[in-house]
Amino acid sequence: MSLLEIENLRLVYANGHEALKSISFKADAGEIIAIIGRSGAGKSTLLRCINGLETITSGKVRVDSDDVAQLTNEGVRQLRRKVGFVWQEYNLVERLSVLTNVLTGRLGHNAERNNVLGYFDRGHRQIAVRSLERVNMLHRANYRADRISGGEKQRVSIARAISQEPKIILADEPVASLDPTLSAQIIGDLAAVAREDKVLTIINIHQIDLALQYVDRLIGLAQGVIVFDGPPTQFNQAAHDRIYNFDRVHI
Repeated sequence: MSLLEIENLRLVYANGHEALKSISFKADAGEIIAIIGRSGAGKSTLLRCINGLETITSGKVRVDSDDVAQLTNEGVRQLRRKVGFVWQEYNLVERLSVLTNVLTGRLGHNAERNNVLGYFDRGHRQIAVRSLERVNMLHRANYRADRISGGEKQRVSIARAISQEPKIILADEPVASLDPTLSAQIIGDLAAVAREDKVLTIINIHQIDLALQYVDRLIGLAQGVIVFDGPPTQFNQAAHDRIYNFDRVHI
């Protein structure tokens, strides 16, 4: 069984908008996948279905053999330990230090009473420090999060996800607000972690050139449907048109 299995996933919002129509694919540990498509194609919705932030209308999402839609509250908590999320907006607590922000990735592994007290033992701290080292941010460990740059904040966000020791990392437009050089560095960091730790990594991204450079597989969405699924070597103009010019070509 694959680490992630999605079968005929459909999501319809209360207003009647069908964000995902029939999504099916499997993914394994260590794969690096880019989800590409126009704005509104359903890319972010797909990621939110994987980690249980959206309630699906029909179909199946299985993570590590668990049916996400059938999980109890405790099951969802365990799911979120397995799935790290890197947000476009960073989602850091700005008044806290960089190290403390990364330590929040350990909340699911820490005793509840220690979480209430904000206490993390030496083992948790070692994991957080190592996570910062891996994204070249250890020198900022004691800085408040509001004192670092946007690119640095995104590296801290990645370090927080790494510190969870997840089986899957989901990254939702992690470089949308960064310049090309920083964007390449951030995607490179994610790819390096995926390959070193055998973490399934799924990245929503608009920069196709970066996707072609770093990922193993592209999944193209158009109007809530997968219209391309293959390695970068198979991505051609016809595939590009199916994804981005679907209103002018036959899908």
